[in-house]
Amino acid sequence: MQIGVAFPTVEIGADLHVVRDFVQAAEDLGYDHLRVLDHVLGAVPHQHPEVSAFPYTHQSVTHEPLTLMAYLAARTTRLKLITAILILPQRQTALVAKQAAEVDVLSGGRLTLGIGVGWNPVEYEALGEDFHNRGRRCEEQIEVLRLLWTQEVVDYQGQWHQIRHAGINPLPVQRPIPIWIGAGGPQGPIPPETVMRRIARLADGWLPLFGVEESNGREAIARMQHYLEEAGRDPGTLGMTGVIRLGDKDPDTWLAELEAWEQLGVGRV
Repeated sequence: MQIGVAFPTVEIGADLHVVRDFVQAAEDLGYDHLRVLDHVLGAVPHQHPEVSAFPYTHQSVTHEPLTLMAYLAARTTRLKLITAILILPQRQTALVAKQAAEVDVLSGGRLTLGIGVGWNPVEYEALGEDFHNRGRRCEEQIEVLRLLWTQEVVDYQGQWHQIRHAGINPLPVQRPIPIWIGAGGPQGPIPPETVMRRIARLADGWLPLFGVEESNGREAIARMQHYLEEAGRDPGTLGMTGVIRLGDKDPDTWLAELEAWEQLGVGRV
């Protein structure tokens, strides 16, 4: 069981010294990895009645994860860095490949790229990407990322990507960088079947967003194992992490949830 900590991007603010002290303390305390979330833009809620809820707004501090990780790589020596999650389809794939490779080089091979498709159409509109085909595009993006991370020269023609005899340099330390997929949220923590099958086919790891106390969480993990077998994969090869929200819970509850996740095979990073 490997235990990590979430970078409190909204709560920590923009004080450089606080950011530095937090991540160095996490490493000194023995945590295995650090998770960093991603939002490029925050919207003004009352200006967007078409969006049902905003867990973050234009007033929320949200650090850009890959830029932040380049800084954190220089401030740590052991701590693994995980985007959880980077909203991949709202970004240019080749640019993500380049940025992620750079973070992996600067960290000595400590990056895991956790990705998802997001829920906020406002960001997609502002970034010039299509919100409605984001799931299908994400699958092609994963293929393109792995090619760019493992081949000096790529020649690729897909539905949404065209690369003609070009590549990134430097290549990452990890070839390829692990890609994990997260999906779900407070209103629907269990991913839909399409997403779970995508994880089973394409991901190196899964970032479940439901709590171990969720009544259908165990059933979702069992279904994932079935989908992995359908995809011809050994279920034991899919990395998984579980989330424990400390909140107002006591240490005994934390330990009980940790043990429950461990029994489910979660905690492999």
